[in-house]
Amino acid sequence: MSGVSLSGAVKRYGTIEVIHGIDLEIEPGEFCVFVGPSGCGKSTLLRMIAGLEKTSGGQIKIGERDVTHVDAADRGIAMVFQTYALYPHMSVEENMGFGLRMNGVDKATIKSKVDEVSKILKLDDYMARKPKALSGGQRQRVAIGRALVRGPEVFLFDEPLSNLDAELRVDMRVEIMRLHKEIGATMIYVTHDQVEAMTLADKIVVLRAGVIEQVGSPMKLYSDPDNMFVAGFIGSPSMNFIKASVLSGAATCSILSNQKIKAPKAADGDIFIGIRPEHLQVESKGKGLIVDIVERLGAVSYVYANAENGERLIIEHKSGQTPESGTEIGVKFKEEDVFIFDAESEARIR
Repeated sequence: MSGVSLSGAVKRYGTIEVIHGIDLEIEPGEFCVFVGPSGCGKSTLLRMIAGLEKTSGGQIKIGERDVTHVDAADRGIAMVFQTYALYPHMSVEENMGFGLRMNGVDKATIKSKVDEVSKILKLDDYMARKPKALSGGQRQRVAIGRALVRGPEVFLFDEPLSNLDAELRVDMRVEIMRLHKEIGATMIYVTHDQVEAMTLADKIVVLRAGVIEQVGSPMKLYSDPDNMFVAGFIGSPSMNFIKASVLSGAATCSILSNQKIKAPKAADGDIFIGIRPEHLQVESKGKGLIVDIVERLGAVSYVYANAENGERLIIEHKSGQTPESGTEIGVKFKEEDVFIFDAESEARIR
């Protein structure tokens, strides 16, 4: 089991730089998730670690080995892709043992390793089947099993659940969490889905335009974001951002019924107030917001309400009568649940 270290890692395509000097430490046995919007560089960074993309600058180490310019086959990693990439003419058992056979491992050792992994992944009943006779979730487990039997130092996952339907994605998330707990291997996982990131990760790396915005545990990023990008990306639904101004040490805005919020000493002039939907409560007799749409999801509803200036708030509603579209409401909240951001740089003001 080895950690992964990146020092000033850069990727260029010609004169265009897409990964800008990444510094990152992933501890042995850690489950690290790269998350961010499409085009942020998360898959490119993963492929650089795998050796599938040439590193243009900086250093990549797996354990104590400098693998910056080492071939992918010699890095001691195994990768699970978005597509299952199973051989259709081979059985599950043959697919899982294929890599070992290609490396000249003897049949007895291959069978022992495949049997061990099939028990971990609960594939014993499917070993003789061909991929076409498996569900999507079962095929993905076979792909994971093929990586597991190699006994790599590091596992890399490139959006492995994106081809599955919603129910299977939940099931496979649980399977991957259980697998990591059982084998304790270092895993690096790429996704654009922040729910996957929050549920799977020991450490989340939030990327934007080839730069790390923030690194931390899921709850650290949720409760203590460094900027508006991280605050808006982590959490579902997204954090509300409201334009406000600071005067005499207090932040006020009309959308929150001019409620005054104590501003940090560093705050001055125009700012954004950030507050999560779950930290807002509907005041049915309040004023200032007109209910537009209500999403009723059973135990919880989400109220989308608009202010006169066009700003929108999303409010999580759990108890009492849910307001109807077209009605006027207000909101209330606790001051300690408010985040303050600089209007120009979008950095958190603490």
